[in-house]
Amino acid sequence: MADDQQRYRAPQQDADSGSIDLSVVIPVYNEAAIMAGAVEELIAGLRGHRPEMTFEVILAENGSSDGTAEKAQVLTATYPELQVLSLPEPNYGAALRRGILTARGRFVICDEIDLCDLDFYDRALPLLESDQADLVIGSKAMPGAQDTRPMIRRAATQVINGMLRILLGFHGTDTHGLKAFQSERLATVARQCRVERDLFSSEFVIRAQRARIRVTEIPIHIQEKRTPSIHLFRRVPRVLSNLAYLFYALRIRKEDASNERRQPDGHDAADQKDEPHTPDQEDERDALPRPGEPNEKSKS
Repeated sequence: MADDQQRYRAPQQDADSGSIDLSVVIPVYNEAAIMAGAVEELIAGLRGHRPEMTFEVILAENGSSDGTAEKAQVLTATYPELQVLSLPEPNYGAALRRGILTARGRFVICDEIDLCDLDFYDRALPLLESDQADLVIGSKAMPGAQDTRPMIRRAATQVINGMLRILLGFHGTDTHGLKAFQSERLATVARQCRVERDLFSSEFVIRAQRARIRVTEIPIHIQEKRTPSIHLFRRVPRVLSNLAYLFYALRIRKEDASNERRQPDGHDAADQKDEPHTPDQEDERDALPRPGEPNEKSKS
């Protein structure tokens, strides 16, 4: 790993203090084969860069059947910075959302276990620290990016981005993949997202744009560590269903991220920023039902 002595490190910290500089959230689904090596490389890199920066790594496991959850728990004995969340069924968006709302860091990075791109951290975090942006997106489709994925997946990214622009008013070149953001300003947006599964990341970015949150894109180099665990074409019906759902929610009902949704107990979502959410609470939070098809890993 290049510059492995110049990455981010966590000194000893009070786990209950809530005083964390950086949270890294990584959804994992059937990743037992590569997870241990990826976590070791990531934490070793994070420990080396800034001794003063405290961090945590959150693995949001969701419905794995290959022992991922058990192996992730074993890793926590080796890495005190690591915590594991588990959801009962495969759901990439729900896992990512849960991780974001669990994160204690001032800054949050949403990463992928087959990427763990520390170069993105080095370029995105200074933009947040200097308050030049609220949300930084690592784009694999903007000028300067290098996307080494198969052609069919690169084409799928262009197609979905075009649909997001036409149907939902998206302004940008990418919504999926790596993100870094200021937790205080984006946690409410994460709560307001209605879809999970494949298009959670897209809704998250689009709601942020609609709320006039400062969004910046930077080019990244995509070099995956293994082929995707879920076939691209299996996701098409879910993506189309969720697109239709978001079109109705955002363009017909004209919801936007500046409107606080009421929780079942009558309190505003913003008033419950730091309270954990149970799976039942997550299911009850919307009066408008969401598409409910099972889903796994998504990274168009």
